[in-house]
Amino acid sequence: MNAPVVLDGGDRRCVLLLIELRKLIATLAPGTVVHLIATDPAAPLDLPAWCHLTGHDYLGPVPGDRPAYAVGVSAGARPTDAGRPWRTIDS
Repeated sequence: MNAPVVLDGGDRRCVLLLIELRKLIATLAPGTVVHLIATDPAAPLDLPAWCHLTGHDYLGPVPGDRPAYAVGVSAGARPTDAGRPWRTIDS
């Protein structure tokens, strides 16, 4: 098992975090796990919803000193708009 890829979102709002997460995931192989560090209080709600929308796997909170959430990169995920990652692109 490979170590997770860490994306430190710091204190950015979830909208910006999703844009960064989308960019990162586009470069990763299916099966890769991303740990997103996010202090935005909306993260525990927005990340599972985004994963449900796109088809990536929301794996839940990651124990540690800072709030972090795990996302699994899925091969069958639906593409999203680069500037609005909460909108899927119709094929």
